[in-house]
Amino acid sequence: MEMSRIHSTPRHTHWGVLWITLAAILWGTVGLASRALFQLAETTPLSIGFARMAIAALTLNIICWVVNRRHMFAVRRTDTVWMILIGVTMAIYQVCFFAAIARVGVAITVLVTLCSAPVLVALLERVFLGQQLTRRVALALLCALGGTSLLVGSGSSVSSDMLQTLDGALLALGASFGFALMVLCSRMLADRYHPLIPITWGLSASAFLLLPFVLAFGLAIDFPLEGWLVLLYLGAVPTALAFVLFLVGVRHVTATVASIVTLLEPLTATILAALLFGERFGTAGAAGAGLLLLAIMLLIRRSA
Repeated sequence: MEMSRIHSTPRHTHWGVLWITLAAILWGTVGLASRALFQLAETTPLSIGFARMAIAALTLNIICWVVNRRHMFAVRRTDTVWMILIGVTMAIYQVCFFAAIARVGVAITVLVTLCSAPVLVALLERVFLGQQLTRRVALALLCALGGTSLLVGSGSSVSSDMLQTLDGALLALGASFGFALMVLCSRMLADRYHPLIPITWGLSASAFLLLPFVLAFGLAIDFPLEGWLVLLYLGAVPTALAFVLFLVGVRHVTATVASIVTLLEPLTATILAALLFGERFGTAGAAGAGLLLLAIMLLIRRSA
């Protein structure tokens, strides 16, 4: 793989972290939006995942054409492969993540997926891009992993069926690997194209690849008007907009730093669940939130 140049001036790195932070905050609303859809009508996680990707892909194709016109198709042949791979990894993430939830529940799935993703990104970036892991980033990684474990793991419970638990954990690792590859491919392409182009290609490929699964298991999107508004929000804001913000931010930081910052997603989801649904935050959750914020501060101070 070719090493992408990182705009590593302090100001650029600072803004890169902030853009990815905003993307992670938007991703943190996905769970609440999905919960609202499940309450409004009978549907399935796969149906929501496909509709999310399809709406985002349609939105970005229109915007990308307005902004870039024919340049959105002026992509080198080798880069086309990497853009399609972004879509493949997104599809892998959706299928494995929702399948893991069905076997071991939300808490363990989120814990395994989010905690292992930055480690996988760091290893892949070291092997393929030759990126060194600095002491400050390593410390931020440890804080982020510990914070996520406290934040998500306090409410987790392991199934008595060990085979089912192992199956679910492996699927969660598959989702984590898909996310790690997505981050790495995004970092490679970030400096070469307008941020809209790679993610438009990627989300379009993801929706196309999820289509056979939806046709096999059925598409359940019989929503009332409120449900469609939530679904449009899910596709346009925490998917289309959030991924564009992520692509803008990853131009200025390493893939490992980007994956650490995205761990703010469960923190956002936990805070919103506490505010909107009265779910308990707990001492362990508060400590985990503190560690996650410390990790972000370490990365921001690194740029200063």
